[in-house]
Amino acid sequence: MPDVVVVGAGVIGAACAEALSAAGVDVTVIDRGTPAGGTTASGEGNVLVSDKEPGAELTLALASRREFGIVLARLPEQVADVEWEDKGGLVVATGDPAPLEKFAATQREAGVDARVISPAEAFELEPLLTRAVTTGVYYPDDAQVQPVLLATALLAAVRRRGGEVRSGVAALGVRQEAGRVTGVETDAGVIACDAVVNACGPWAGAFAAAAGGPIEILPRRGMILVTAPLPESVRHKVYDADYVGAVGSGDADLQTSTVVESTKAGTVLIGSSRERIGFDESVKVHVLRELARKAVGIFPFLADVPVMRTYGGFRPYAPDHLPVIGPDPRVQGLWHATGHEGAGIGLAPATGRLLTELFIGVPPHLDPEPFRVDRPAVVGVS
Repeated sequence: MPDVVVVGAGVIGAACAEALSAAGVDVTVIDRGTPAGGTTASGEGNVLVSDKEPGAELTLALASRREFGIVLARLPEQVADVEWEDKGGLVVATGDPAPLEKFAATQREAGVDARVISPAEAFELEPLLTRAVTTGVYYPDDAQVQPVLLATALLAAVRRRGGEVRSGVAALGVRQEAGRVTGVETDAGVIACDAVVNACGPWAGAFAAAAGGPIEILPRRGMILVTAPLPESVRHKVYDADYVGAVGSGDADLQTSTVVESTKAGTVLIGSSRERIGFDESVKVHVLRELARKAVGIFPFLADVPVMRTYGGFRPYAPDHLPVIGPDPRVQGLWHATGHEGAGIGLAPATGRLLTELFIGVPPHLDPEPFRVDRPAVVGVS
């Protein structure tokens, strides 16, 4: 039997499974759908340090950025091309430059390479930017990866080390004896194991409750526009200064901010939106219209570019905006790795490493305390 069953084959579950298997742990991954078919498939592939205020999440992001090279080097050669791009990020303001420049200063104090640049320098980086730009901050450590390729490559590494990945298997709860996990109950039978990792993304709250360790994780929906393929037009990850505020907000109402980036296929991805509307999958035309309007405000040339398609997904939102990573003190053998909201792609490597360090009992590479399961915002206790 496996030592650990990871429930959820998105990028967070895949990263946890890969790190555990690299440490010699026998792992089985199950998912009710297909690997990387949920939230991960709805992501842009952001690997960002530029959008996080100083604190625990930024510490995790910086650690994860360093960890990416280590993890990618462990991947099997035939799946190692995950479209990794060290393209850098550019944040621009079109109003008062002071707030953005102040934010960059606080990040530099926390160890982020954040370079304030003039409008002229911003135009050198991105010639098609609006001339309304008043200041910019360049982040050379921002990067991009293809999220589905990343998750499936991580799972391929798990398989190569003898682990198992099972699609179309829904986890229903856990088996316990004397308060300790002995297996996972699924619609395909019980899988005996010593530990279970809840990596169910936006659905992690439901599985946690079924497993006897409820946590407060809610779905937060986001939408993305995809243009027709273009010649090179956007060279970096570019977003407006409002994006940082939208990421950190807990407001349930619709919030939009401009994020524009190109892909290797030549398409341009336009985001981003955030709203807590449960698992409502209906297309909201007013959201798409707002995304397009704001994107044209940053890159005027996009007004004449056709949109090829749109897509959206649900991100796992924790009320205090911090991931949940670690053991559940209420059920021995139950672990959680969720709550990353829209930053899961970028935070996956450090999340997998941290959970593995805690699991095998070695000193963690960063302080796990802010991400503990039993904090009040997550379990609802004072």
